Amino acid sequence: MRKFFVLSYGVACYLVFLAVFLYMIGFVGDLSAPKTIDSGAGGSTLVSLVVDAILLALFAVHHSVTARTSFKRRLTRIIPAPIERSTYVLISSILLAILFGLWRAIPVVIWKTTNAIGIATSWGIFCAGWFIVLSTTFMIDHFDLFGLRQVYQYAKGRKYTPVEFKTPGLYRRIRHPIMLGFLLAFWAAPTMTLGRLLFAALMTAYVLIALRYEERDLVGFYGERYEAYKRRAGLILPKIRRS
Repeated sequence: MRKFFVLSYGVACYLVFLAVFLYMIGFVGDLSAPKTIDSGAGGSTLVSLVVDAILLALFAVHHSVTARTSFKRRLTRIIPAPIERSTYVLISSILLAILFGLWRAIPVVIWKTTNAIGIATSWGIFCAGWFIVLSTTFMIDHFDLFGLRQVYQYAKGRKYTPVEFKTPGLYRRIRHPIMLGFLLAFWAAPTMTLGRLLFAALMTAYVLIALRYEERDLVGFYGERYEAYKRRAGLILPKIRRS
């Protein structure tokens, strides 16, 4: 019964993540979604800036702090280790859903592309960003990243083993291609409003700060193997190799 609960919980958390992830594409792209980054109630620009910044900060703090190895050790004293990752994914998804629901649009236009080629290029980069995000999760281990592998192994009575360190595809040149994909999707916009600029700028700042701590954890876990990897691969952009 316990194994069934753990597996069901992990699958439910993953489905919540998947729904929120798909909604995020529509939200950020101002596409066909009930609420998007540039739709809904706006009001005072100053109040909207403060509210939106708080919503982004709540997500960023959780997403970064609870991902640290030290926090995970403390958390698994309270909840079973097999559902630690699923719980992290679930709470992150809920915070994103809250952000989408409470986001206050700030439709002040910062720039707007009217050229057909420019518009097509922006949408191309936007789509490429999301493709990079999703495809690079499968290059390492999509199901481990979102907690399914952990609960499945527990349900099968197997001891969990961390994913082997590997650098396939884009990972050969970039250490965090998932974050590169997100940044491309966040910034590629034919029309950049103040609200979207705030979202893209604060998310970029968060990514750059969070990666600093994640890199420290990875070095602590993999040691010299990761240090060597850092020397040959860029953080979110390929390193320029001098001849």
